[in-house]
Amino acid sequence: MVPSNITVFMPSVLTLTGIPGLESVQCWIGIPFCAMYLIAMIGNSLLLFIICSECSLHEPMYIFVGMLGATDIALATSIMPKMLGVFWFHLPHIYFDCCLFQMWLIHTFQGMESGILLAMAFDRYVAICFPLRHATIFTHQLVTQIGAAVTLRAAILVAPCLVLISCRLQFYHTTVISHSYCEHMAIVKLAAGNVRVKKIYGLFVAFTVPGFDLIFITLSYIQIFTTVFNLPQKEARVKAFNTCIAHICVFLQFYHLAFFSFFTHRFGSHIPPWIHILFSSIYLLVPPFLNPLVYGIKTKQIRINALKMCCSYTMPFPHGAM
Repeated sequence: MVPSNITVFMPSVLTLTGIPGLESVQCWIGIPFCAMYLIAMIGNSLLLFIICSECSLHEPMYIFVGMLGATDIALATSIMPKMLGVFWFHLPHIYFDCCLFQMWLIHTFQGMESGILLAMAFDRYVAICFPLRHATIFTHQLVTQIGAAVTLRAAILVAPCLVLISCRLQFYHTTVISHSYCEHMAIVKLAAGNVRVKKIYGLFVAFTVPGFDLIFITLSYIQIFTTVFNLPQKEARVKAFNTCIAHICVFLQFYHLAFFSFFTHRFGSHIPPWIHILFSSIYLLVPPFLNPLVYGIKTKQIRINALKMCCSYTMPFPHGAM
């Protein structure tokens, strides 16, 4: 985007372009995106229903999976309706305040997801390294406190971005956002003034939340693998490792996509814009889409209860039963 000499003072409406360079095929791109969204909604809703309705799943590990599912639903819903409006119905306009609110929701839910993954890693660390103390450490009260802390941390750290943009940025080169949703740096780049503080704070939040969480998740798994490989029996090693497979798959795909999107947006000037915008959009949809599939397939208790629920609905009643 080339800055012009014309500036706009506090625009009331912004325009989302979608995916720059792919405008002619956006209607087709919206089809797999919509399919992923619907699968994410159905999968995560079923996951939540199974965890809530089955008493045996009211344990910290599964409660965190439920938190992740609820966050995935909220994250996908905060982006997809407007994105599909741009792709399919040529509705690119969005009120400035609504755009800021969408930005806050997206980055808050991303921070919450990262925090929940950290909590799940800590839960696995205690369960495998200190199995006799797990029940006394991970009480329902602690799980509730962790959920509240994860939510407040993300919401509070992202909130200053709203204040800095709405109060400090008043003049804009353009009102056209070259993106399919309202992302922090995409909005900041519209500004005509000095945006150094906004960029620095964005980097601070990125390294404080996902950076901090990734470091401690990695340290947790180093300790977990050290303990698992030192177990004397092969069956015990396999069982302990199997309890971590689903979480490892989820956190690897989440952080790979997150940091790719983050670094290409700030330092990948040589990367074509359509590649960055497309991957940024996929990054927000892939975790909600994959998480219920990964946990449904790899987590034995969830898989068993899902099959039990399906059988109870499909099995015909005996003849003459009330």
